Amino acid sequence: MTDAQIGLSVATPIIIVFALVLYRMGVLQRGATLSAILSSVAIAIVLFLDR
Repeated sequence: MTDAQIGLSVATPIIIVFALVLYRMGVLQRGATLSAILSSVAIAIVLFLDR
């Protein structure tokens, strides 16, 4: 794995956990949480496969 792929493997779960924590705290609505999670996963997949 390259450094970029390792970074994506670490950053994506952190973004997902952060979005879920914000949802649990009442800061984000369900749609915004799902949007953040799906966007981060989609970006990670595209960048991971692009390398």
